[in-house]
Amino acid sequence: MSKEDKKPPITPRRKFFTLMAQNIGLGAMGGLLWTGYAAKAKSSPLTLRPPAAIKEEEFLRTCIKCGLCSEACLNRPSNIDKETNKARPATLKMAKAQDSVTIGTPFFTPRDVPCYMCEDIPCVPVCPSGALDPLLVTNEKNELDPQMMDMGLAVVDQNSCIAFWGIQCDACYRACPLLDVAIKLEYDRNERTGKHAFLKPVVVMNACTGCGLCEKACVTEKAAIFVLPREIALGKPGSHYVKGWDTKDQQRVEERVGKDVTTHTKRSEKKPQDYLNMDLEY
Repeated sequence: MSKEDKKPPITPRRKFFTLMAQNIGLGAMGGLLWTGYAAKAKSSPLTLRPPAAIKEEEFLRTCIKCGLCSEACLNRPSNIDKETNKARPATLKMAKAQDSVTIGTPFFTPRDVPCYMCEDIPCVPVCPSGALDPLLVTNEKNELDPQMMDMGLAVVDQNSCIAFWGIQCDACYRACPLLDVAIKLEYDRNERTGKHAFLKPVVVMNACTGCGLCEKACVTEKAAIFVLPREIALGKPGSHYVKGWDTKDQQRVEERVGKDVTTHTKRSEKKPQDYLNMDLEY
């Protein structure tokens, strides 16, 4: 009798349990894959999006992951290398599984390839879903204006920037497309030598577009100037503080006259005599 003849017959009951085990295994595998996808459903808060991208939460709901913005970035006429006559790597990349970005959405890494602030901003008009809004980069003349881009804000690490060490370096300043507008050099006397001067780069918050050309040009091993999303780079003082020199901010306060805008704490309910010269209570 052959080995095949010795195998027990496949009964309906045995077939049922076999299929059940297979389905359980497939279900578990699908669950693991879904868990991995769900973990990638939200990008890192440090993700830099293309020019004219709407707010991140809306962007993720609106972007259809078509890749047209990345293609327009790659195929722009100014992206052709004059020496090889071939297209250089595009600024915009479409996120893959290994990236810390929602899969299929566009982003860029300035240290690799910054945004070159093309005059016609080719990546924006091709967006079919509105995830990139042309109105955000359209000026009063109804023209696309690269200076209206807001991809992030450059931040200088003063501990790592060699200009703050007294070593003359203006690489980021020279690389900035808005020369002496988005990055300025602050002259300061070197007290140690009494002879030399510091040339410290200072980022102008309202002018910086977050293109990352400064980060790409930085000469340090790890860039001492780098672009962060504006919400991450900037603090938030709170609505109860007022800019005395800002007319609009003064108007905001005037509109709130009669409303209680003070900060209330347990201590604020007491008189100063009740807690001064006493041990800490809070």
